[in-house]
Amino acid sequence: MEAFKRLIRDTVEEVLADLLSDPEQGQALKPDLQEPLLAMRERRQSAKQTLSSEQAMADLGLG
Repeated sequence: MEAFKRLIRDTVEEVLADLLSDPEQGQALKPDLQEPLLAMRERRQSAKQTLSSEQAMADLGLG
């Protein structure tokens, strides 16, 4: 399963690198592509570690 996840991750990174590459010097990304990607990056960087449902239930004394 980990090998499959790694394959998916590598494929997504490769596709994004292709989409984000600038084959012509000085060209910028289109705002409709750039803005969601920047927002996604910011959400991921500012995300706090999450708990599993099992850990949350244990913390609340429910399991």
